[in-house]
Amino acid sequence: MIDRTAVIAALDAVVDPKSGQGLVAAGLVQGLTVAEDRAGFVMEVPAGETAIYAPVRDAAEAALKSIPGMARVSVVLTAETAPAAAPRRTAGLSKAATDQGRAKAPVATERPAHVKRVLAVASGKGGVGKSTVAVNLAAALAKLQRGGRGLAVGILDADVYGPSLPTMLGLSGQPDYVDGAIVPHVAHGLKAMSVGLLTKADDAMIWRGPMASQAITQMLTQTRWGTEDAPLDVLVVDLPPGTGDVQLTLIQKTPLDGAVIVSTPQEVALADARRAHTLFQRVNVPTLGLIENMSGDVFGRGGAEAEAARLGVAFLGDLPLDAALRQAGDAGRPLVSAEPDGDVAQRFGAVAARVAEGLGL
Repeated sequence: MIDRTAVIAALDAVVDPKSGQGLVAAGLVQGLTVAEDRAGFVMEVPAGETAIYAPVRDAAEAALKSIPGMARVSVVLTAETAPAAAPRRTAGLSKAATDQGRAKAPVATERPAHVKRVLAVASGKGGVGKSTVAVNLAAALAKLQRGGRGLAVGILDADVYGPSLPTMLGLSGQPDYVDGAIVPHVAHGLKAMSVGLLTKADDAMIWRGPMASQAITQMLTQTRWGTEDAPLDVLVVDLPPGTGDVQLTLIQKTPLDGAVIVSTPQEVALADARRAHTLFQRVNVPTLGLIENMSGDVFGRGGAEAEAARLGVAFLGDLPLDAALRQAGDAGRPLVSAEPDGDVAQRFGAVAARVAEGLGL
């Protein structure tokens, strides 16, 4: 078991170039996690100073790796954002109260380099199979032929509190960090990145919203998704469920070319799908359509198709409640790859074709 005191001592031996203090004493170590054979933390620095602190991050990683018994190390370097000026108070309801839930149009600042399209896969609530759909949709997109080749596709697991991508793609081990960029894992023809690759499967990520948002932004913009000679055609971002701070921050910082919303057919899920659509409308991100997941006798049929018609967006297709889909995900191989000629794979292929058309691919 790694001793927390030893971790703190090692980090305090690394000097903050601005204050001259150790990293812990300087307040640069946030969200420190120490487990059986690993340690990690977030280093948040003033905006515009990541280049200064990149060598400090590397030194911190080296210091942690030098501790006997240390097998895995994760140091996430992020830049803080300046707080917005406080609004003037007036009589009656505050502007915040009046505008509650009214997301502003995004000021997108951090588009991933060498990525042609960014697609968000969202849901208004958890438990509708969004991640399963995202992984298989990405695999189906990679099978589409354009210009005599399959599309180059990546997938980012943006659900920092419940990352499932490592399990669904059979991935493990930290990604490499080369020349200032994260090198994504490749599985089933997809480039993949997830915070779950930086932590143990049973770890709880006890991060506040801003820290989680910064970590996602770093994974999005500091991962080498493509190159100038071989750009990524589409990056699929598996958003966390809901319409909270993490989702809004990501949407506002990153130019999204479109979003698809996953819902089961029953009203309790469709009500939340409406909220997700409203969020995308308010930040000027086009909803490419709705996908009905787990369609069948248990949850019913046709609910998402009817809802798409009410919202005036495309209905992208329905996917059955199929045990094979779950089993393939648990086994680390998307069903689209495991059974490419099966009914479910064909359905995903049809959905992928409609999504690609909506993205202009």
